[in-house]
Amino acid sequence: MFSSLKVRNYRLFFLGQVVSNIGTWMQRIAQDWLVLSLTGSATAVGVTTALQFLPMLLFGLYGGVLVDRLPKRRALLFTQSAMGATGIALAVLTLTGQVHVWHVYLAAFAVGLATVVDNPARQSFVSEMVGPDQLQNAVSLNSANFQSARLVGPAVAGVMITGVGTGWAFLFNGLSFIAPLVGLVLMRSRELYVVDRAPRGKGQLREGLRYVAGRPELIWTIVLVGFVSTFGFNFPVYLSAFADDVFHAGAGSYSLFNTLMAVGSLAGALLAARRGTARLRVLVVGAVAFGALEMVAAIAPSLWLFALLMAPIGMFGMTVNVTANSSVQMSTDPAMRGRVMALYMMIFMGGAPVGAPIAGWITDAYGVRAGLAAGGAIAALAAVTVGLVLARVGNLRLSVGWNRGHPQVRFVPREVQEQLAAAA
Repeated sequence: MFSSLKVRNYRLFFLGQVVSNIGTWMQRIAQDWLVLSLTGSATAVGVTTALQFLPMLLFGLYGGVLVDRLPKRRALLFTQSAMGATGIALAVLTLTGQVHVWHVYLAAFAVGLATVVDNPARQSFVSEMVGPDQLQNAVSLNSANFQSARLVGPAVAGVMITGVGTGWAFLFNGLSFIAPLVGLVLMRSRELYVVDRAPRGKGQLREGLRYVAGRPELIWTIVLVGFVSTFGFNFPVYLSAFADDVFHAGAGSYSLFNTLMAVGSLAGALLAARRGTARLRVLVVGAVAFGALEMVAAIAPSLWLFALLMAPIGMFGMTVNVTANSSVQMSTDPAMRGRVMALYMMIFMGGAPVGAPIAGWITDAYGVRAGLAAGGAIAALAAVTVGLVLARVGNLRLSVGWNRGHPQVRFVPREVQEQLAAAA
């Protein structure tokens, strides 16, 4: 489960991310709270979030082109320094009482700009640290790292904001980037896997898009992730409505739902780390299970049954995320990995701004149960469709039979299916 941590360079990277991920989650909570305190407007909080994700939607693909051209370690030193400096600047403004809401908007947009390069660089740099054999495990541990911080960071931020104020949470986040920067500096260059960088040239963005379009295992994986993230991952809309409108239980139950989902996500990431390989059938089955569980949760009659379903929903959602991420990386040529991962992250992260308004409209018009059920149904239907398309592309057929007294459903090559039919 933790085999990639034997690699010294990756171990330094992982430990640095432990600290900075906690700081990142603390800043997210403190940032929203500060904006709400300054304006009293939930819309202003939404604007802050939109500004942080807008650069990825606008410039994400160009960030991938840059990552394929640049040394990824140096790029990360720059982007991590920039994000740390942003946190410290926001801390100084807040602690001195000079902060205004436009400062927070500017800081959110600056972090978003850094993320345009940082995200694909971090994703693709993993393979240079651990190599292809440990890639699935390392990607899974990265997700487990992030989900662990999701449990710790908001709790620490809540205590710090209540005790000493939001400024100190921003300061902690800014200083937390020292850890990954030290890790990057201490890495041994000779132990990194050498990857040829793409030379400067015209049409590299189009070249990346053509590359993905010509690879069914890439394009259909990204399509599936797009449907799941756009329609299935709108939990801020659904969970708050279930807590308030359906079960009339308040903020405590909303926190419980999110905590249980984070626990399930952490379990899913660790299980993915243990598997060691990224199979497309695991991705398809995980997405079908994720969508089906959302439909079951939509009709849950009691708060506790709904809450218990959050853990497996989080687990299968993380299974989809980790399996798709590692599958895309392992199926991509190293020289194209930055552009492909930029497209992947743009689709994955860009789904929320598109899907959230749709989920909100369905919820307002037909109720939150209908909204959650529709999201789950679309995710499951997309998974089944993509599975059938990949089976057709791979010249596979569905085989239904028995194995040691148990039913078995799997895809097999057509010639194997024909041999089985002839034998029968």
